[in-house]
Formats: sequence, structure tokens, C-alpha cells
Amino acid sequence: MYRSGQLGPPFDGYTRPDRAGTRVHRRRVAQYGTGRPVRWTTLKPLHLLAALLALASALTTTTPAHAASADDIAPRVAACIACHGREGATGGTAYFPRLAGKPAGYLFNQLVSFRDGRRFNSDMTHLVQHLSDDYLREIAGYFAALDLPYPAVSALTDASTATLARGKMLAQEGDATRKIPACVQCHGAALTGVQPGIPALVGLPRLYLSSQLGAWLTDDRHALAPDCMAQVGRKLTTTDINAVASWLALQPMPADPKPLAALPAPLPLPCSAMPK
Repeated sequence: MYRSGQLGPPFDGYTRPDRAGTRVHRRRVAQYGTGRPVRWTTLKPLHLLAALLALASALTTTTPAHAASADDIAPRVAACIACHGREGATGGTAYFPRLAGKPAGYLFNQLVSFRDGRRFNSDMTHLVQHLSDDYLREIAGYFAALDLPYPAVSALTDASTATLARGKMLAQEGDATRKIPACVQCHGAALTGVQPGIPALVGLPRLYLSSQLGAWLTDDRHALAPDCMAQVGRKLTTTDINAVASWLALQPMPADPKPLAALPAPLPLPCSAMPK
């Protein structure tokens, strides 16, 4: 049970490094995938199973009628909404990330990473393991093209003023002494992402942000080389992750939430997400 007034589970945000590789950790990864704590899911098991079965059927069934329709991708990916929602969510107990409006290249890379084993989540792996690059690119393009309003960002947090100040510093200035670039150097000044492959950091739940940063730290999430986030993530501490995730989750969406077409300066690190 959570303490009165607490917004979520005791906040370490992800599988702690001292638990990584243990029997409990391996079992949890096998069952739920890294970065998806059991109690954070917003669906009941039977509802989730129904959604997964519906999506698996939709993604693997193609008929001549389907092939002839240029607009049939929506019903084929409708079950994605069961977990991710149409607009996403940012509340204290939310977990699943928003898909709508993300750069198509980023979404495609993540789907391929789930399929090919660079990211680990048993539900996602099951759904995409037999899908071709072309199909995954079609799914990514569909969600990238959605232009939906963002839900209101809650101002409630259990993070201290000092924690939020540290998170703001890391996001906007980085930590030069540890060679940690600022989030804004790669994700844009408004943190809305950059085409074609860098995602927004605003408009996401704190639990999701912390779990994914933690997955980089514990070497449970990877990208194609050069893996820039692996280099950054391994330099972060649990305190850093708590701080930056807490601060990011409180930031309102800017008037224009769309990803930038390009950064004003070169990336601080080589990154496979942004081909030359």
C-alpha cells in the first residue's frame, strides 16, 4: 500500500542496479519487460490480454480487402490505444508513453528495437516479433501523423524543491564536470524532440521517464551504435534520474508541441537516431 498523500509507489523509478540480474529481476523482465513495474499498469489483466489478442490478430491478418484500402491502418492498430491512449497521460500514476505526434523515425526505431531485442517488454516483443520493417514503418507513420491535444499536466509532485532544481539544471545545463550534456542540446530547447529520430521529453509520465533512464543506467535498454543515450545514461545516478524525471514531468507543453525540423547546433555526441 502507498502512504497517504504519496503519488505512486516508493520512488526509485526502475529496477535498482543492485537488483539487476537477480532471480527476481530476471523473472520480472521475462514476465513484464524492463521498465514496466507490475503495479504501474493501468489495465486489469483480462482487459490487457484482450487488447493484446486483438492487436496481435489485427497486425498479423491481411486480406485482399485490407490490402486494397489505404486507410485501414487505424483499425489494425486500434488496440494500441488500450495501453497508450489516444492522447497519452501525464498523471502521477500514469505509465504508458504517448505515441501521437512522435517523430516517425523514432517510433520506427523503437518498434524495431522491441522486435530485435534491444528493448525488452514481453507484450511489445510478442506483438511485433513477426512484423516486417515495412509494416512497422507504416505503424510508426500512422501515429506520427496524429495531431491530438495533450492532456493537462498536473502540478502535484512529491519531489522536493532541491530535487526539482537539480532536475532543471540537468535538463537545461547538463553537468560538464561529468560530461553529461543538457537534455535541451539533443531534444530541443522546448524538449519537444527533433525530426527524424529524437523524441519529446515533455508530455510524458514521470514513471515512464524514470524507468527508461534507469534502463539505460542498468544496461537494459539499447539502440544501434553509436548509442548516445547509453553513454549518457551510464553516467547518471539514481538521484539524477529522480530529479530530471520529476522536473520534466511537471513541464507544460509549449504552444507548438511538434518536433523541431532540425537542431540549431550539432549534437554533442554521435547518435544513431540522427543519421548524417
